[in-house]
Amino acid sequence: MYIKTIEVPRCAYGHIHTYNHAYIHTYIHTYIHTYIHTYMHACMHTYIHTYIHTYIHACIHTYMHTCIHAYMHTCIHAYIHTYIHTYIHAYMHTCIHACIHAYMHTYMHACMHAYMHTDRHAMHACMQRLVLQQLLVLSMPMSTNWLPSV
Repeated sequence: MYIKTIEVPRCAYGHIHTYNHAYIHTYIHTYIHTYIHTYMHACMHTYIHTYIHTYIHACIHTYMHTCIHAYMHTCIHAYIHTYIHTYIHAYMHTCIHACIHAYMHTYMHACMHAYMHTDRHAMHACMQRLVLQQLLVLSMPMSTNWLPSV
């Protein structure tokens, strides 16, 4: 089988080349340029901008806020609870116990002992005075001149 080739004259080739170049440059270049600037710039910019402001700002911010609040609340709460339970409990059972025990056995013991000893002596002196007054009253001669006259 024989394929017939058509010879295109040189001026027609140049015309087709110019037409193709003009078509590609004007229509396709304009279409691609418009597509890039319209779809890519507008849609992708809007999508990325919306994605960043919606997903990253909202979701990540919410996630980070939740994580930070959960972490801070849990860890700091646990830390404070551990600190208070460990150190304050240890402080109460060592320092306060030792200090109060020492206070009770030194100051309170000394003061109460001195008070009780002094008070006992004071009460003993008071009782002796009462007994002496009773003895004095009983040893006096009985007279009736203190009775009202009738």
